[in-house]
Amino acid sequence: MTESPIKLLLVDDDEDARRSAAKWMRRKGHDVSDVSNAAEALSLLQRETFEVGVFDMNMPGMSGLELLQRIHQEHLEIEVIMLTGQGTVETAVSAMKMGACEFLSKPCSLGDLEHHCFRARERCQLKKENKQLKAVISRARPAAELIGESPSLRHVVHMIEKVAPTSKPVLIQGESGTGKEVVAQAIQQASQFADNPFVTVNCAAFPENLVESELFGHLKGAFTGASSEKPGLFEIADGGTLFIDEVGELPLALQPKLLRVLEDGTMRRVGCHRERKVKVRIIAATNRDVQSEVDAGNFREDLFYRINVFLIHLPTLREREGDIDRLIDHFLPKTHHIDPDARDVLNRYPWPGNIRQLINVLERAMILSDNCEITLDDLPHEIVDYDQVSMMRARRDRESSHHEAIDEFHHIEKLGDARFKLDDIVRVHVEEVLAKEHGNKASAARKLGIHRRKLYRLLDRFQCSDRDSHREVAPACQSTV
Repeated sequence: MTESPIKLLLVDDDEDARRSAAKWMRRKGHDVSDVSNAAEALSLLQRETFEVGVFDMNMPGMSGLELLQRIHQEHLEIEVIMLTGQGTVETAVSAMKMGACEFLSKPCSLGDLEHHCFRARERCQLKKENKQLKAVISRARPAAELIGESPSLRHVVHMIEKVAPTSKPVLIQGESGTGKEVVAQAIQQASQFADNPFVTVNCAAFPENLVESELFGHLKGAFTGASSEKPGLFEIADGGTLFIDEVGELPLALQPKLLRVLEDGTMRRVGCHRERKVKVRIIAATNRDVQSEVDAGNFREDLFYRINVFLIHLPTLREREGDIDRLIDHFLPKTHHIDPDARDVLNRYPWPGNIRQLINVLERAMILSDNCEITLDDLPHEIVDYDQVSMMRARRDRESSHHEAIDEFHHIEKLGDARFKLDDIVRVHVEEVLAKEHGNKASAARKLGIHRRKLYRLLDRFQCSDRDSHREVAPACQSTV
């Protein structure tokens, strides 16, 4: 058998026929469970997931048709083949309306039964792929490449290349706007899951009571407003990647459920007792310090260690030396040109909103620009004003440093003047240090490198020194302060 085995459920009250079919299908390599009545089948379906079910139409107690109806009501996902020895057109039509994919008459050869089971399993897979494709299309985001050549960004690219081939969870930390989702997409595109769904969810975008439904799905009537069945993002992302943005916002009560999925791949929809198996690669992102959240009791320690198998820290835009010019050239269309003065101002701005803020500023400037030429007048006032203020502050700092250097030079010059005695120079130095320490003798002694008692003795000696000598030296020395 070249095709993969089928997870199959056989339900028939005819024990000989059922066991004969189960034995033959198992010998063919299929994973088969068989029960004698619909009640047992329903109980099993609520605990396990099956791809295909083969039900006898006429059974004592609950019939096969009633079992099919219960499966439809409880939104259990399984493709059903109906078997009957007394089939009519009406019963066949009823079964097909309830969702049966095949209607076979007894006796049926086991080879034909296997063939129909393969067709039913193919239909099941097509439904799942269609659901995933719709979700991916509805959530699709244009892929963006990592732009820049700074050492900090090259390090991020190196980390992506290392972790992408694995299926391990990844935690991306960085300020808002640094490109966490872009990095997650880059990991997925370089991984074994590249052709499978990439599904995103932002935990901060949903009210706390709806996050669980968004992640795990719900049944109809599970809570107020649940007017229809809804698959969760874990189911939609099955076989692919689920990007959980702002994972630090995940409600504390919901964290054990996420931990369970990470550990053994099992989950339940809200309002459902039946477990489902999913295989999903988790990439989480946050702008918080999750370790601090763990210390504060806001995030489970075991979940933190489970998602933090591989940590990627994204640098801020202000830490990416030289990348602002590259990003400007990437996001500006070829039809637009930016004035060198405006480009310099953008390079000097600290960008608290990072790349997202830079993109918004460029889009605004393109709208305001005349003849596709972006100038200082097209930039937001807060960016231009910040540049002017920072330049004035830098100029004052340079001038202040220049004056201090000149004063220091003059002070050192006078130290070699033979007109001054050593005691006078010591006195001026001590008084200057004491003044800078706002009269704090303990702090001044530390700055001078002497014991506090020695400083007290020096001050006493200065008070007892000759007043005439003091009058001769002080004016000259005070000019250097």
